[in-house]
Amino acid sequence: MSVQLGIPQLPEGGVPGSGSQPLSDARPAGVPARRPADAAAGLADRYGRRATDMRLSLTDKCNLRCTYCMPAEGLEWLAKQAVMTGEEIVRIVGIGVNLLGVRELRLTGGEPLVRADLVDIIGALRQSHPELPISMTTNGVGLDRKAAALKAAGLTRINVSLDSLHEETFAKLTRRPFLDRVLAGVDAAWAAGLGPVKLNAVLMRGINDTESPSLLAWALERGYELRFIEQMPLDADHGWTRRNMITAAEIRELLSEEFVLSPDPRARDGAPAERFEVRRRTAVSGDSGSSADSHSSAASAGAADSHGPVLGTVGIIASVTEPFCSDCRRTRITAEGKIMSCLFSREEFDLLGLLRQGASDEQLAERWQDAMWLKPKAHGMDHVGLDAPDFVQPDRSMSAIGG
Repeated sequence: MSVQLGIPQLPEGGVPGSGSQPLSDARPAGVPARRPADAAAGLADRYGRRATDMRLSLTDKCNLRCTYCMPAEGLEWLAKQAVMTGEEIVRIVGIGVNLLGVRELRLTGGEPLVRADLVDIIGALRQSHPELPISMTTNGVGLDRKAAALKAAGLTRINVSLDSLHEETFAKLTRRPFLDRVLAGVDAAWAAGLGPVKLNAVLMRGINDTESPSLLAWALERGYELRFIEQMPLDADHGWTRRNMITAAEIRELLSEEFVLSPDPRARDGAPAERFEVRRRTAVSGDSGSSADSHSSAASAGAADSHGPVLGTVGIIASVTEPFCSDCRRTRITAEGKIMSCLFSREEFDLLGLLRQGASDEQLAERWQDAMWLKPKAHGMDHVGLDAPDFVQPDRSMSAIGG
């Protein structure tokens, strides 16, 4: 299968909206413009990490208006000629896989399903990389019509955003009455074999936080893997505050009303989600029913066994309060072909502009390596802390970056 898309004719001045800078102009103070000659191969950085997990955004457009991501009126979308074509996407992924050690690919947005050539892109990627795990994050709207075709094209598995099972709450959070469409998409993904189907939920204080136990029970009954995500300061309205977000500790407390969580014995291996085995809470001798934080030693494996069999797992992504930056293995490419070494980076490096100027694969790989060498230690800074006084929220929202 081939992607029949050419490279757009560039207007004078280069890639529209690229705003790219030479690496020497964008580097943090005191950091070399280029990697030392003896730096490790692949997408290594100054802190000994190596990126092998590629997140590539197919579009900045989305058909929902989630309150923690977009303003109600939406955003100004990128011009069509500024967005990577299918052919360019396949080439960039190939450079990552063949030259730079990328071992996993996640397609993101915006909303990937709004791209008319999505199935063709996945088919071309699969043809080029028969063994590469290719997953996709989606809001699920329209997935019921495309799940089987995506699986046939070569998509490995899928993540679907689902913050509530109640129509009114869902509409309040997404500003769209599409819950039935999302649920149909989740079911279709499961039927098509795009498993394990993972569900992503962001809890908002006073809106859907009390639904967390019932959402987990619903997912466990159907064999889906639910992951709760701390709200991050990546909303277009810049209304995020630390005190208003639901923390990982609070999530565990809420779930403990009905479930006992114990650490998943499998290695985390760089995954953003910390996984827990889930058992139903039952009344046993010595169990007061208290909601102790199972992240501590309070929920030992032995104690959990008394509550019955493992029903499944739940993940918690605690980017704010329990960051995992020291083992981050991700590299990000935005829809207009910019390298973001960190989700919170304020520097971006233009790969697509260089590609359209006729650069070789080796030159593009070198630009990518140089950009990743400058990856900050955490949260866009060289120290950890989203509540640090010097933290500055990125100008882009999550939809414009690519999750």
